[in-house]
Order: sequence, then C-alpha cells, then structure tokens
Amino acid sequence: MAAKSIYAASDTRRRAKAWSTVVGLALLVVVVFVVSMNTGYIRLSPLDVGKTLLGFGTEKQSLILFQFRLPRIVISVLVGAGFALAGCILQGITRNPLADPGLIGVNSGASLMVILFVALRPSISASPPYTLPFLAFFGAAAAGALVYFLAYKKSDGVSVLRLVLVGIAVQAGISAAIIVLTQRLNPEQYQFAATWLAGSLWGVNWKFVLTLLPWMAVLIPFVMAKARTLNVLSLGDHLSVGLGARLQRERLLLLLAAVALAGSCVAVGGAISFIGLIGPHLARRLVGSRHEILLAASALSGSVLLIAADTISRISDTPTGMIVAIIGAPYFIYLLARAR
Repeated sequence: MAAKSIYAASDTRRRAKAWSTVVGLALLVVVVFVVSMNTGYIRLSPLDVGKTLLGFGTEKQSLILFQFRLPRIVISVLVGAGFALAGCILQGITRNPLADPGLIGVNSGASLMVILFVALRPSISASPPYTLPFLAFFGAAAAGALVYFLAYKKSDGVSVLRLVLVGIAVQAGISAAIIVLTQRLNPEQYQFAATWLAGSLWGVNWKFVLTLLPWMAVLIPFVMAKARTLNVLSLGDHLSVGLGARLQRERLLLLLAAVALAGSCVAVGGAISFIGLIGPHLARRLVGSRHEILLAASALSGSVLLIAADTISRISDTPTGMIVAIIGAPYFIYLLARAR
C-alpha cells in the first residue's frame, strides 16, 4: 500500500508539472501573438496596438491591425494547432515518431487539386474565394481515402506497416503528378502555384477564419475526447485488442479526424510541412506521452511555431512554409539520426 501511495503521489506531481507546462505554452502563444501584432513592414508599438484594439487608433492603424494582421495571426494559431494535432494523432495510431499529415498524402492530395484547378482555369483572380479551399479539402480527403482503401485487407483490416508504406507510395505518385502539371503552366499560373506550394498563408481575411473555425470547434474536442483511446492504440495492436479497444473502428475514426484537421488547414493555409512533425515532438519532450496532456501541448506548440514562422515571413518577405522548412529540416534529420 505504501508503494502504491508513493507511486500515486509521484504520478500526481508529474501530471501537475505537465499541466503547468501546458499553461506556460498557452502564455507563450499569447506573447508571440502580441509580438506578431507589433511586427511587420509598418511597425505598431504595443501602445499603438492597445489603443487600436480599444478603438482609439488611427484609420490606418485600424486597417493594418484588423484587416491585415489579426486575420493572418488567428489563421496561424488555428492552422498550427490543426497540423500539430493531426501529426500527434498519426504518430499515435501508426506508432511512428516520424509520421505527419504528409505521410498519408493529405498535403499532396490538396496540392494536386489546386494545381489542376490552376491549370484548367484561365483566371484565378476571377474565381469565387471559397473555390480553392473546397478543392484543397476535397483533394486531401480523397488522398486519405485512397491510402486507407489500398492499405485495407479483409483478413486484418488496416495494419500500421501497410498504412505507412501505402501512404509513402501515394504521396510519391501524387508529387510526381504535381511536377508534371507545373511544367505545363504559364508564367502567371506557375507563380501562383509555386507560392501556394511553398506554404504561403494566403487565406488571410476574416472570411477564411470563419470558414476554418467550425472545423476546429468540432474536431479539437472530438480528438481530446479520444485521448485515452490514443493511449491504448499506442501500446500496439495485440495489447489494444486485449484491453477491449475496437481497433479498426477507432483507428478509422482517428484517421478521419487527422485527415479532416490537416485537409481544412491545408485548404486555408497552403501546403505547409513539418508543423505536424515538430509540434508533437516538442510537446512530447516537454510533457511526456500521455495523450490527455500531449494533445493540448502539441496544439499549443504548433500554434507557437507557425505564428513565429509567419512573423519572420512578413519581415523577410519569404513564404511561411519555407521558414518552417528551414526550422524543420534540420530537426527531421536529427530525428532520423536518433532513430537510427
């Protein structure tokens, strides 16, 4: 009994420490959010930002803050959290620490649909504003469905190994198709496609915020409610079944949630890579591997990373996705070296 009470006390302290880290990450999101509001081609001091938020700023300051910066920063918060949560889910159900939404072809599927639309449409600016998000989400969902269908077998459903291998193969095939299509674009079309593929946050007005917000409002609570299921699935197929988990059903639901999160984020934020890989890894180092805490920490880490990357992007006039890649590529190599 004494040993049990000591273990329970130690576990309580670990949980309290992990949750305090989550609170710290939330405060960091607020700090980076405020810094980002002050940063750009036209600098607004903290006093100017405060006055403008309270309605006492000039017309120019109000335009800069409310029409240009705030929508973009809010999109960064939502997209960063969505990508990181999708990556955390995939790493949990595949038990692969290098998994991210690109692993199941979500980013590639969305990109292919956008490139097809650009190639077939004579004028992109004349298109309705929600056309590209809808097509990108459809492409992401179609790619995820194709991977699941090809990885499924009647004998044992979807195994982790088949899911990963099929995802890599589908992603490679779609990427090859994208390269072929981009070679046939005219200069104007190619410029737009290259910017979108580089991961530029292009949906930067309040309409796109309102488009993405319902997806996040539904999917994030659903994923948080599945934290215990992710804990069980992370133990392996045999143990999961032994503990009473409905393996194939739960894996399918979580895979659908990851595809929906990543697809909606790609549709609004562009083809941004590495957030789904780096966010969960940083969170796991900070709070451990219990998904009740890890999911919240991953979402906050992803938001911090993307706000910071987008702030640097606005200063340097470089696509946000490239800034994330500059940060993410060395970290990815480090993870590969550790895995080896």
